[in-house]
Amino acid sequence: MDRKTSVFSNSDSIREIRSASLRLVALAVLFANLVLGDGRTSVVTHITIMLIYLMISIASIFSATYFAKNKWLTEIFVALDAGLVVIVLYEHILANPITENHNLTTSSLVVAFILLNHVALKLKQRLILLFSGIVIVAWIAMLALMAYRHHSNAPGTLLANFFNQDLGLTIGFAFTAFAILLVARDHDKTRREALRIEERRTNLSRFFSPMVVAELEEASSVLDLERRNAAVMFIDIRDFTSYSETATPRELARLLAEYRRIVAGTVFAFGGTVDKFIGDGVMAVFGQPKSRPDDARRALACAIELMTRLECWKISNIELGGPSLETGIGLHYGTVIGGVLESGYHDELTVIGDTVNVAQRLESLAKKLETPLVVSMVMMGQVPAAEAVLSWVRKDKVKLSGRREPIDIAYLQRTAPAVCPQEVSTKYR
Repeated sequence: MDRKTSVFSNSDSIREIRSASLRLVALAVLFANLVLGDGRTSVVTHITIMLIYLMISIASIFSATYFAKNKWLTEIFVALDAGLVVIVLYEHILANPITENHNLTTSSLVVAFILLNHVALKLKQRLILLFSGIVIVAWIAMLALMAYRHHSNAPGTLLANFFNQDLGLTIGFAFTAFAILLVARDHDKTRREALRIEERRTNLSRFFSPMVVAELEEASSVLDLERRNAAVMFIDIRDFTSYSETATPRELARLLAEYRRIVAGTVFAFGGTVDKFIGDGVMAVFGQPKSRPDDARRALACAIELMTRLECWKISNIELGGPSLETGIGLHYGTVIGGVLESGYHDELTVIGDTVNVAQRLESLAKKLETPLVVSMVMMGQVPAAEAVLSWVRKDKVKLSGRREPIDIAYLQRTAPAVCPQEVSTKYR
């Protein structure tokens, strides 16, 4: 189901049923008008109108309940409503002899305004225009005919009989319809804005955790480019290019989807953001869109958790006849320039700088060292207690490709996890 239409689908159905129920109020007014009697309409005509309108009301409520998506049915019922109002107006303005009073009764006006409110509850501009347009045009035309009849009977009274109290009521009805139209227009504008925000939130939730999405919605200033400290992580599948040469597109898509779900889900769980997917590579950042005191701690905990989950994912694949795909993770902490990078065509929320390049080089180094995780000692220095928890192997003065200054690193030996999480199991076929 399309999110744009599903967001408001339940409220739309409820509003349709609620507005259709207003027809029963109009029906009650017609009945009261018949019982009390105003001497202006025939009993037969009144009963006929009520019976027809009762059937229309039942059909309308049934349609709103079971066929709410059929717009043309709604337009037909709105046109029938307008027709009812026109018939009521006709009974008071044109159906009686010229010598009688043609002023509208209160009950007749109530029917017109109740049905206008009924249409207003739909909050659809085209329906309001359809209903009010039919009623106003017919109302003015009947007033003009009535004035002409009086003029034929008593020449010189055309303008006096046209510009009377009923014309004022017509103008009042028209202004009410115009005000309702403005409300419907504002509602449409608000609805479109809400859909746009929901779509934006959905897009953001693909790359950010719910906590970060909430921050992005509340404060747009965090999107400006600025220097900040952050932990940058690169994750990559080893020899994925070779595997993709022989795998079917369906197998490839399934495997990548599982891999990305595991990585993104784990990153989000630790409060990080997915900066980008690059084929089988993923770049994650802790400290985007703004830095936090525990970014390094959460990033390292996430990397260790990912190491376990991806190893379990590989084992599960192998057990089900799938490929044996090793993964590598590189993690570094330092200063980055983060925010929205504008290009004129495709703006991107990302981080750039030497810290990003070092993290990517560490991920590449993981393959050479045959390790699932390589971390810079700068990162380890941000989390002093981490060295005592696991059996890290230190290596000093490591030369990275494309970088002059060597770097001290720590890495872990690849070992089979003692326990694998249930959710990383795959459905390889």
